Amino acid sequence: MELIKAMTFSAILTAAIAMVLGSQGTSAGALAVHGVQFAEAKLYWSWPIFLSGTGLAWGLMLLQR
Repeated sequence: MELIKAMTFSAILTAAIAMVLGSQGTSAGALAVHGVQFAEAKLYWSWPIFLSGTGLAWGLMLLQR
């Protein structure tokens, strides 16, 4: 259950960071922010931020047990 909570937190964190960095026109180097066009909206995402955020949040939740 902690992993699902961690992935939810990480998705929100990733969306916020990627939106700020992607809207500035940068890929942020190792963060690999990329834009995806859906209809008339452009969404930004970064798998490295998502995976590291999930690991960090999951570790913190396990420490709180």
